[in-house]
Amino acid sequence: MADSGVANGKTAAPPTKPSPPASSGSSGLSKRFPRIAFMLLLALLYRQLQAPAPKICGTPGSPPVTGPRIQLKDGRHLAYYESGVPKDEAKYKIIFSHGFDSCRYDTLQVSPELAQELGIYLLSFDRPGYGESDPHPARTENSIAFDIEELADSLQLGPKFYLAGFSMGGEIMWSCLKNIPHRLAGVSMLAPVGNYWWSGYPSNVSTAAWHVQLQQDQWAVRVAHHAPWLTYWWNTQKLFPASSVVSFNPAVLSRQDMAVLPKLAFRTYAEQVRQQGEHESLHRDMMVGFGKWGWSPLEMEDPFPGGEVAVHLWHGAEDLIVPVQLSRYIAERLPWVRYHELPTAGHLFPIADGMGDVIVKSMLLGDD
Repeated sequence: MADSGVANGKTAAPPTKPSPPASSGSSGLSKRFPRIAFMLLLALLYRQLQAPAPKICGTPGSPPVTGPRIQLKDGRHLAYYESGVPKDEAKYKIIFSHGFDSCRYDTLQVSPELAQELGIYLLSFDRPGYGESDPHPARTENSIAFDIEELADSLQLGPKFYLAGFSMGGEIMWSCLKNIPHRLAGVSMLAPVGNYWWSGYPSNVSTAAWHVQLQQDQWAVRVAHHAPWLTYWWNTQKLFPASSVVSFNPAVLSRQDMAVLPKLAFRTYAEQVRQQGEHESLHRDMMVGFGKWGWSPLEMEDPFPGGEVAVHLWHGAEDLIVPVQLSRYIAERLPWVRYHELPTAGHLFPIADGMGDVIVKSMLLGDD
């Protein structure tokens, strides 16, 4: 029998090692690498865009609750602060809505003398996500009016009350005028934020106002309106300048603003403002304030056709944060709004000495 390694007198060649399948090894990995890298980049981008969860006051590991609060029907809490004369002795009851990056302690500065003379009870509250009020991720341009109505009812302020609001808190006065006019005895809007996309603004008015803003604010407002899901990233990234107010850029302050700015240095409670996180306070404010509203204040009819309730709008002519052009046009378009323009004032005029008394007397007594 012939040897198994020999055939026809020739030595057989050794068997060759089979080649690995084309789909395995380094060549397979190299084909999958672009897909893996793309998925990793997507995951990283998604993580960068997501805001951290808010630190809700009173929950484990979060800031404590230090002041009085009410619980709303949906389970959220609103923190509040009372000043002036006792509620049961008051002739006038005013609810004040604070501005951007502020809290309930940043209330309208009414002198004790005027409060006693006229019998003024002043109630201010933390808007959702600020201070010690729970965040409201489902907040809309309408929801804050019903929060205010619940607050008034919980504290038994009676069938009607006065309202005043500053800056972003001034903008939400429109929501109250639209949604709860039957509860209002009078309204004062102080340098109210305007939404450039409200229908009714002529293009020359909105364009002129738009260019009063710093360029960094133009971009921050664009993002809040067109891509609200990018608002957190835009105001926390380091590649481009964020909102000037969020980033404390003094270039946005007028000369008069700079003169009154030292008064803000004594805010011992300043750390409370953003303590639950910037996204559900500052960023949510921008997303709602500059977002897509379902209605426009410029198209509102007079909610008080009998003239029994006065609506006041105050604005500084040198305001670099909220351009005065928007308020000027609103006053022209809505003749039922009583307009007060302060020729040398900037955005912070409500905290100037004596200005709180002037605003309140105008609203309560009709002193212009």
